[in-house]
Amino acid sequence: MRIFDPHIQMTSRTSPRRCSWPTATNDYERMAAAGVRAVVESAFWSGQPHISPASLADHFDLLVGWEPFRAGEFGVRHHATVALHPKEANDPRCRPLLDLLPRYLDRDAVVAVGEIGYDSMTPEEDEAFAAQLALAIAHDLPALVHTPHRDKAQGVERSLAVVAESGVEPGRVVLDHFDEMTVGLVRHTGCWLGFSIHPDTGMSPPRTVELLRAYGPERVLVNSAADRGRSDPLLTRATGEAMLLAGFTDDDVDRVLWRNPVEFYGQSGRLDLTDLESAAANPPVGTWAGNSILRGGS
Repeated sequence: MRIFDPHIQMTSRTSPRRCSWPTATNDYERMAAAGVRAVVESAFWSGQPHISPASLADHFDLLVGWEPFRAGEFGVRHHATVALHPKEANDPRCRPLLDLLPRYLDRDAVVAVGEIGYDSMTPEEDEAFAAQLALAIAHDLPALVHTPHRDKAQGVERSLAVVAESGVEPGRVVLDHFDEMTVGLVRHTGCWLGFSIHPDTGMSPPRTVELLRAYGPERVLVNSAADRGRSDPLLTRATGEAMLLAGFTDDDVDRVLWRNPVEFYGQSGRLDLTDLESAAANPPVGTWAGNSILRGGS
């Protein structure tokens, strides 16, 4: 089983202060053993806002620099999305940071604008959402849209309206964090559907399998959305195993867990999945900007 996790927050899992899982720093090793060969890490709200250009730039630099190196040491190919997260759009100190985005949207490792969308559906979030969809169009990138965890149906309908107003091609947009109550709102819009398999704020493998049975595997991305909290980056594999037990074929699983995310993020023209098997068997050994993942750099 080959797995591409299209939405994960690995950097927020490396700090003991932020993650309750004692194995967080071993995640890439566990993921590689489970068949994860590639990931897309989205820009994220880190528990408190990035209140200065320097702090947000540090976050983006981590996503396009150190983190791809760290993942590569375990044979996992890492790409990123960058954006001002919806939760931060409500902080007046953060909104000027939108001006920083163009500097990063041209980086080779960046395959989409995201996460953008809604947290509380405020006017400030409206403005940031529309502005970042415009950036996605200007930079010829897909968009990863976060739907709110509260009032989700209203948030999905509002998100679809903003996407339509922006003029972006629906097939270049994935709306994430769907559940049984909202999937029907999007299935026939041309946008992609994202299912986050997450114990607190997302779906479970059995629930996801039932939705795949009802709506089919087309334009569906299954991700772990693993982050600083109670989450598990191996739930993508658990979903694939649940699909097989439910009678889906190996080809169905490969479509959902590999070919779909490759198709969606491949629209960026920057997805590099060359020599994956060689990278998994012979991960690079070295340093990034003089740093290694080993204690003492040896």
